[in-house]
Amino acid sequence: MKIKAAVVEKQGAPFVMKDDIELAPMGPDDVQVHMVATGICHSDEALRKGDAVIGYPIVLGHEGSGIVEKVGDNVQNFKPGDHVVLSFYACRNCENCLKGVPTQCLHYADNNLSGVRPDGSDHFTEDGHRVSDMFDQSSFTTTTVVREANCVKVPKDVDLRKLGPLGCGYVTGSGTVLNTLKPKPGETIAVFGTGAVGLAAMMAGRISGCTEVIAVDIVDSRLELAKELGAIHAINSKNEDPVAAIKKLTNGYGVDYAVDTTGVTAVMESSIKALNQGGVSACIAVTPHHIDVDTWNDLCVDDKSVIGVNMGDSIPQIDVPRLIKFWQQGMFDFDKTEKFYKFDQINEANADSGSGKTIKPVLVIDEAYKPGE
Repeated sequence: MKIKAAVVEKQGAPFVMKDDIELAPMGPDDVQVHMVATGICHSDEALRKGDAVIGYPIVLGHEGSGIVEKVGDNVQNFKPGDHVVLSFYACRNCENCLKGVPTQCLHYADNNLSGVRPDGSDHFTEDGHRVSDMFDQSSFTTTTVVREANCVKVPKDVDLRKLGPLGCGYVTGSGTVLNTLKPKPGETIAVFGTGAVGLAAMMAGRISGCTEVIAVDIVDSRLELAKELGAIHAINSKNEDPVAAIKKLTNGYGVDYAVDTTGVTAVMESSIKALNQGGVSACIAVTPHHIDVDTWNDLCVDDKSVIGVNMGDSIPQIDVPRLIKFWQQGMFDFDKTEKFYKFDQINEANADSGSGKTIKPVLVIDEAYKPGE
């Protein structure tokens, strides 16, 4: 089956729209999805630039939403016509998956970041040559084939164009707080970087009952949005020392939790310095940069922890519907970060994401789609 896809032909190259990409045939565990929309994530840009290499040419995209067209014989939970959000693939059979932590699937890298399907077959080809995939999904397409485990069923009366980023960016930020840090009501949190992931973490801190929710960024417009979405305080770290400002807001002690979404060395280190005694900093950006940690003063004497979190330690089939409910109740206004673009505007949308002009670009692939139908 030939489909239209946005292809990156070599490292650092722009997206090229092609309509001759061959989609792999369905297997018994597969679900064929007509794509309605997809978010653009900074992880897509990292792979496009080559910060992490899967192989080129490649079809990126991993925040897709769409409508099920066909299902394989072994698929139990989905049928044609279902509305779905797509997320990462986990095998469901390894020890960590069976413990209920699919983000730590022992085959996570092979299944999501090897460029081929979990069984080693090609997801896409062009003129008989491999075109690599991402997350066993590749949502920068008009149609894709995924596994049942990639899919999350969502209500048909909710606008699919808005929902795709719930499968990665929003579930990563919110899950880091709700699933991993688990702050108690009355505790404090600072979020460094107010892009989609950071704002999701910040909103989750407010949902958790944190009495100090502090947003840190260098862009005033983002900080204003952060305050609209629930930040108690906003700090422009270009104008003042964020560590000093955070400690001033917390009686000199620092916050109980910090989340860094920037991946910038100095900012990650600030997220640790801003912690209270026994505090935890989660560094969750896809970044090639490293940090210098004072193991004696920070980790031992101050009993601080620095952790990494993959995909918010989420179970998408549980967490995505939960986020939709929070949104419907006015507690998680993720759609205020989104801006729609046409599919063929992908390079413009990606540039706007990189510059910070748009927090969460969403490519509308099916322009004929009407919410609620």
